[in-house]
Amino acid sequence: MSKYKKLVMPLIAVLGILLVAVFGHTLSVKSADNHDRIPIVFWHEMGGPSEDALEKVVDGFNKSQTKYKVIPKYQGTYDEAIQKILQTHNTSTSPAVFQAFDISTAQMLHSGYTTPVQNFIDEDNYDVSKISSVARAFYANKGKQQAMPFNTSQPVLYYNASLLKKYNITPPPVSPSYSDITRVAKELYEKSHHKVKGMTVQVYGWFLEQALANANAQLANNNDGHTGNPTKVSINNPDTVEFLEWIRENIKSGDFIDYGSGASAGANQTAGFLSDKVGIFIQSSASIGQLTKNNKNELGITYFPHPDNKKANGVAIGGAALWISNDKPKDVQRGAFEFIKYTLKPEVQAQWQKSTGYLALNKDSQKTSILKDLYAKNPESKVPGQQLATAKANYSNSGILMEGMQLTRQLEEIAMETVYNGGDIKKALDTDDKNINDNLTQLNRANGYK
Repeated sequence: MSKYKKLVMPLIAVLGILLVAVFGHTLSVKSADNHDRIPIVFWHEMGGPSEDALEKVVDGFNKSQTKYKVIPKYQGTYDEAIQKILQTHNTSTSPAVFQAFDISTAQMLHSGYTTPVQNFIDEDNYDVSKISSVARAFYANKGKQQAMPFNTSQPVLYYNASLLKKYNITPPPVSPSYSDITRVAKELYEKSHHKVKGMTVQVYGWFLEQALANANAQLANNNDGHTGNPTKVSINNPDTVEFLEWIRENIKSGDFIDYGSGASAGANQTAGFLSDKVGIFIQSSASIGQLTKNNKNELGITYFPHPDNKKANGVAIGGAALWISNDKPKDVQRGAFEFIKYTLKPEVQAQWQKSTGYLALNKDSQKTSILKDLYAKNPESKVPGQQLATAKANYSNSGILMEGMQLTRQLEEIAMETVYNGGDIKKALDTDDKNINDNLTQLNRANGYK
């Protein structure tokens, strides 16, 4: 070893000892602080920009207190996540809090794997009155809140306001009837000399269910599963028939364009709308961001249409809720609920709506500068929230708590496609009733329900 190294090495060692002496206490406290935090593993299905927004929510919670640390983990699609949740329960890898989509609600309830958030609501005397009653009702059962709504959307009707101005067509009212939309669609088709199709309704079972909700009708018995496990479905009813007859009328008039079903259909109808090929379509309120960012035209939005002879009852929500796993210690479950409460704060909800297009569920969010600025820039962004706030929760617009909803929607879409292609409405719905009820009977038998 050189003379220089012999001199320097001891100095480095002494300096290291001094640094430990001076900073060691602070470092150990910080390390202990991080170590002492209770980890709350959070499984979610948010991807892309929504995942970025979710990460900010998690980061905000972690910085707001020092007792818990939420650890978000992406789990793929909604369907993939549900299977992982069911398969890992009672293992070390299961989450403390997880996101599950709307149509898996009955499956979660029947699993016995979750702790109702109502337990913590009661312990804390937590006031839920500020949270949308319609959104809460979807995830409640027999008077108890099972989970808390999180990323929430509603179906709304979008129209090309610029095209209507161009052809001197009176826009539809805020809460339109089927006839209101038919009038606009036919006028747009005729006045554009058939260059623009008036309207489309994507083949999507969710829309058919929403038509029933807005007509104050129910798909399944036992109040759509809210007062007991459903044992019978009646999709062939006057309100379903009226909804499909409305679409059939526009198909026959030539002002309707059929984009089919599935993800590609959704993308194609949006592309058709943005390129002036179709003037009216129904889609999730979460699409607002895309439709305002990439739209050269003025965007118009109304509530989901209702039957001519009925007042709008309000539509159910879509999206997902946050659930608490019951296989974790009480302190971990408590941390999960603290995180859920944080996500529902007015400012957090307001920023969530601005960043993602999902609806702010806390009524006080509307008072924040975040949403006031958003509405000043994009006034149409206010309409979906107004639709949600206007509706009063009842059994018809609080979702369908029934297992097998994934297959039910597929069967609903087969009936819709049959009608779109000229098939008999009654026959298509009779077939649908039989197939859905056969599946429901099998599921109830497998789960021990009569």
